[in-house]
Formats: sequence, C-alpha cells, structure tokens
Amino acid sequence: MTTKPFLPFALPDIDEAEINEVVDSLRSGWVTTGPKTRRFESDFAEFVGGNCEAISVNSATAGLHLALEAIGISAGDEVITTPYTFTATAEVIRYLGAHPVLVDIDPNTLNIDPRKIEAAITSRTRAIIPVHFAGLACDMTTILAIARKHKLKVLEDAAHALPTRYQGQLIGSLDSDVTVFSFYATKTITTGEGGMIVTRNPEIAARCKVMRLHGISRDAFDRYTSNKPAWHYEVVAPGFKYNLTDLASSLGIHQLQKANRFQQRRQEMAERYTHELADLPLLFPPSAAEGDLHAWHLYVLRLKPEAGIKRNQFIEAMAERGIGCSVHFIPLHLHPYWQNSYHLQPKDFPDSLDTYEQAVSLPLYTKMTDQDQTRVINSITEIL
Repeated sequence: MTTKPFLPFALPDIDEAEINEVVDSLRSGWVTTGPKTRRFESDFAEFVGGNCEAISVNSATAGLHLALEAIGISAGDEVITTPYTFTATAEVIRYLGAHPVLVDIDPNTLNIDPRKIEAAITSRTRAIIPVHFAGLACDMTTILAIARKHKLKVLEDAAHALPTRYQGQLIGSLDSDVTVFSFYATKTITTGEGGMIVTRNPEIAARCKVMRLHGISRDAFDRYTSNKPAWHYEVVAPGFKYNLTDLASSLGIHQLQKANRFQQRRQEMAERYTHELADLPLLFPPSAAEGDLHAWHLYVLRLKPEAGIKRNQFIEAMAERGIGCSVHFIPLHLHPYWQNSYHLQPKDFPDSLDTYEQAVSLPLYTKMTDQDQTRVINSITEIL
C-alpha cells in the first residue's frame, strides 16, 4: 500500500471567481432561477455560435427528457441509441412510454456505428440519439443523412462533448434538432448538477421552457420581478420541476469562460498519456480528425490480452497505489432492467461487450499537476 495521498479519478476546478459569484447571488436574495440563470443561458447560446436558444435544466437527464417530449416522442415509439452509454440516455425514452432500440458501437471510436443504424429503423422509429462518447464527436454527417432520409429527429447526447468540434463546428451548432449538455461535477465545466438544452427550433424551445417548470405558461422570474401585479399564471400542461438555480448558474457563468482553456489542458494530458504509455500492451483512445476537436472528458484505455492482467485487477492494483480509476461504461444490455425488459443477452452487442471488458478510465482533470500525472504513468508502467 502507498503512503502517498489518494489521487481521485476526478475533481472540479473551481476558484475565487465562482465562489464570489455564488456569494453575490446569496446576498442578492435570488437563489433559485433568476438573473444569473438568464445570463448563463445567454452566454452559453453565444458560446455555441448564437442563433439558438439555450435552456438551462437541473441535469442533462432532465434535458434529454424535455427534448424527447418536445419533439413528440410518445408511447410505443422507438428511439435508436447506443448500449455504450450511461443509463440516463435510454431511461428518458422509457419515461415517455417509448422504447430504446440499441445499435452497437464502432470499436475504433466507441461511438454508435452509423453503418448499423439503418438496419434498426422500423415503422415506429421516430428519432436517433447519438452519444459523443468521451468527448469525441460521432459521425454526424452520416447520422444526419440517415435521419433526413427516414424523416427522423436527431437529439445529440453531448454530456461529454463541451467544447467538441466536428468538421470545424462546435457540437451544439450542427443541424440536429436538439443538443443536450451536462454540467455534472466530473464534466469539463460544472455547476455541481445541471445541464443545457440547445436548439434552433423555436417550437421545441418554447415547449421545453413550459415543461421545465410545471407546465406554467409564464416564467416565475418574470412574475416575481415585475413592478406591477403579475401573480396570474396558467398551467397548460403536466410539466416537471427541472429548472436550474442561480446558485448553480453562478458557477456556470465562470466555468464557461474557462471551457476552452480546460479543453486545452485536458488535451495536453491526453497526449502525454498516449506518448508515455505507447510501448505498453494497451489500446489508446482515438484522437479527433484533422480540423476537429476532442473534448477529452474521458481518457479510456483498453488492456490488450497480452497485458497479462484483467481490467478489474488493474483497477485494484492502481487503487493499491492510491490512484482512482473508473469504468465507462457498463453497457446497458448488461444491466438487469434492460436485460429483462428487452430480453437482451451479453453477446447481442459484441463490440460494446469487448470494449467494456477491456476499458479503464484514467484520472484526467485540470486540477491534476504534472507530478500527479507522472505518478499515474509510473504506476501503470510498474503494473504492466
């Protein structure tokens, strides 16, 4: 066992700017959704290229749910997505009584394999949810072409993908119907919990705004800040409680300003991992294509058979050296709910299964020092 302090898998990078903004919100009296949230939404819309609406929510899960509801997904519909994702991507489909149809990944990119999508389309298919795994963009040109051909909606799960670029464009500025980002504690930028819906469709935006807060026809912020009596509102739909608070948005305002710098540091660290571990029996994560940008939310190694150690043993060996690793992801078809509900077997998605059995996510976050990363690299070298 090591005597060195434990190096966690991830930590948020928060400094005095965020702290001061939160304190300012506390002193202002606005702690729920208010002026800071409006500012964060406006800043985010500008960040991803403008000419869009950015609608804040209390999680990316909430954002995916609202977006699916807004594009009209209902009971009996089918939505195509990948098994190599967190359960939130698929569970929101079930919230609406619809069914996820899983399509295996490309073993090189670990993103949904566009070559397999058309075979999964039926008369009940209404949408596709591509997941930009680890911060590498999916093949959106092909996916969008398939969607147009079959008149399907496209909802990008961009929980890992800020600030990812695809063919020179930021994710969030493509021709999909909706893009949803996450600001969970481990993401490139964080609000603790939180997310953002981005769309260029005013009808989708309007529906998301109404359903975000109980199906009420007027924004509570507008009602409470009016200098004239403005207490009246109407409930026009059975909505949800998915709003983001000003306390969370206070973090987001300043985190967003650092997003590009955070990505640059993550990329430097990713490139160092790949360079310094190159001689070991490992499969390395792919880089972005020329002209694109990988967000490097995750750095996922895969152990080759000749490594002589199983993935679980490797993680335990790293933990013994005081280093936290993780696994992204346990594919959906290996979980009891999805197995039992859709009669799935482990071998139904062989590329997802093989990747999962080999994969380990290394610590990668901007608060890591060069010395921290050297410690990780030396530990991996020692083990392998």
